[in-house]
Amino acid sequence: MKRNVKSLVGYTMGATDGEIGKVKDFYFDDKTWTIRYLVVETGNWLLGRKVLISPQALSTPDWQGEIFPVNLTMEQIKTSPDIDSEKPVSRQEELALYAHYPWSNYWGPGEWMAGMGTSGMMTASALPLEEAIRQDYHIPGADSNDPHLRSTDSLKGYKIKAIDGVIGDVEDFIIDEATWKVVFMVVDTGNWFPGKKVVISPRWISDIKWDDSEIVVNATVDQVKSSPKYDAEQFVTDEYEQDLDTYYGSWVSPADL
Repeated sequence: MKRNVKSLVGYTMGATDGEIGKVKDFYFDDKTWTIRYLVVETGNWLLGRKVLISPQALSTPDWQGEIFPVNLTMEQIKTSPDIDSEKPVSRQEELALYAHYPWSNYWGPGEWMAGMGTSGMMTASALPLEEAIRQDYHIPGADSNDPHLRSTDSLKGYKIKAIDGVIGDVEDFIIDEATWKVVFMVVDTGNWFPGKKVVISPRWISDIKWDDSEIVVNATVDQVKSSPKYDAEQFVTDEYEQDLDTYYGSWVSPADL
């Protein structure tokens, strides 16, 4: 099942012995476009502190009740490393998180689905934790601050630029609930194509200009304009994904798909 990130914001997260808080944001890594952390605002319980929880900690979600249960206690979360979610998460902070929680590290050879099982959980690297980080990101020392993590909220409003012009702005993200991968960005075409929303897969991105808040896709304006229409009121089905792959596959290199 595919779900919009916007629809998941506000979900209640519950520990094994009580409520933790509300989901406010998501961090994904820009190498594989996989959600690595849910940002949870704890409210009065921890004086509004925000904590990072890996999808690995999730038990079976209650989609109807909008609840994410996790296999952690409130004490584990209370004593977790205090990380400022308003700033980039440093490599040292990630090391501290993975030392505190019983999670398998997600870094590895950097392939699109490297180390991921059918449940969406990541298998442990054979390398020691710190060494795996250094090898994957070519880090000379453990104090690097280049974690490749991005906030879904911070990317909203990024311009989507085609080969020959601007298409629109990033409005939302669609994730696969089984793998926690970002499979599409929802683009509000605004004044460009009034009344139409389109989706863009990270696979079709040719460049991201982080300093300019701009994402460049390997398509023309007309090609995107003529793509299968996205209905925000409906779930993304396998048939719709197949239609998109068939459409974009006619002019995007098969290696990109």
